Amino acid sequence: MQDGVPSTHIYRHCLTLAKRQGRFWFVIVCLQVITACSILSPEVIPQPDFAPLQLSGSTLTLDAVPDLAPAPDLLAMDEEMKAFVARYASNLGSKRQRLSQLHRAIKSAGLLNIQYEPHAEGTAIEAFHRGSVNCLSYANMMVAMAREAGLDARYQWVDVRPHWSRMGERLAVRLHVNVLIKLNNGEEFMADIDPLQMREITNTRVISDKDAKALYHSNLAMAALAKEQLDTAWAHAVRALQFTPDMPHLWVNLGAVYRGTGQHDAAEESYLHALKLDSTDRSAMNNLIVLYGLDGRDEDQKHWQQQITRYQKANPYFHAWKGDLAGEEGDWSRALRHYQRALVLNPLDSRLLVSTGLIHAKLNELDEAERLIIQAIEHATLRIEVENYEFLLKEIKREPLDNAQTPLAGI
Repeated sequence: MQDGVPSTHIYRHCLTLAKRQGRFWFVIVCLQVITACSILSPEVIPQPDFAPLQLSGSTLTLDAVPDLAPAPDLLAMDEEMKAFVARYASNLGSKRQRLSQLHRAIKSAGLLNIQYEPHAEGTAIEAFHRGSVNCLSYANMMVAMAREAGLDARYQWVDVRPHWSRMGERLAVRLHVNVLIKLNNGEEFMADIDPLQMREITNTRVISDKDAKALYHSNLAMAALAKEQLDTAWAHAVRALQFTPDMPHLWVNLGAVYRGTGQHDAAEESYLHALKLDSTDRSAMNNLIVLYGLDGRDEDQKHWQQQITRYQKANPYFHAWKGDLAGEEGDWSRALRHYQRALVLNPLDSRLLVSTGLIHAKLNELDEAERLIIQAIEHATLRIEVENYEFLLKEIKREPLDNAQTPLAGI
């Protein structure tokens, strides 16, 4: 924050091999590394109404986007990559064998030895030859190589409980992408370089290759914004929206660029457009609050502060976060009240159920703890979750949890 102005929220996207069969998912392999210019292609959706960027007396229009934000083919492969896939994955009959061998070859210290680095953006080719990846560049490489091996590989969006990290004067909200591989027999696997704890995941959905291109440019936009390279940031933010104009957070990021140049009207329009696409987008609301505070629009600022309060009250994970804070302070009665409120809003969430059960165990209310953890087991969708919850249930039945422990953060 600077001069008393709250940090605005921007978005960055980040990326274990896990299997789903029926309703159960379980981790079968875990990566040890845990956590040229082109013109607009025909698939790009034209957006002629972006406000030009006003910078130090100069004006940037859409004509500048191709030069400032070239759009490479994220999934292109060179001959060395194709030879790698042919050697380690293409000569096996079973698709499951191909996937397993490819994954082992990618993670092997004697072969690619891929390392995780949070800012290692890039295409599949760049990730392969550089040897360091972030979540999205790993997904680019894995999707490309898996498809080369004849596998049905797609990008997958993972909804997570909110996390923020600082980028310059701004707070970046972490979003997550991994890879979903489908086999002919109905089995599905997830490939992920930066695995999340199960409690962090709230939902998943497949996204298109075009969406992945948008996320790539959005990340580059936010990296440039953190360095105050506003022309590059604007070009990549626009490029992202040219690929996928219906992702609300891309509009939030564009608004952050406009605010950086003092174009408050354009920033406001971007934030409001994000809210048209998703009326619960908290980051758009937060950015409007900051913007209206700068402009002295007290009534508008008050309106969005009230909206955020309503959103928080209706969001079970906000109450769970409040419960976690209370648990860190050792106030388990207050933590229980917050988690009980979260369960009222989402009574079938296995992670909320087990956390609430653990709080009851802290309070030596073991019957209620067992009841809630049994419910969590019934509603869990990942095999690893079921196994973890069954272990906790055995521990609670054997003896009460040590009050010096704080188990919430690890569930």
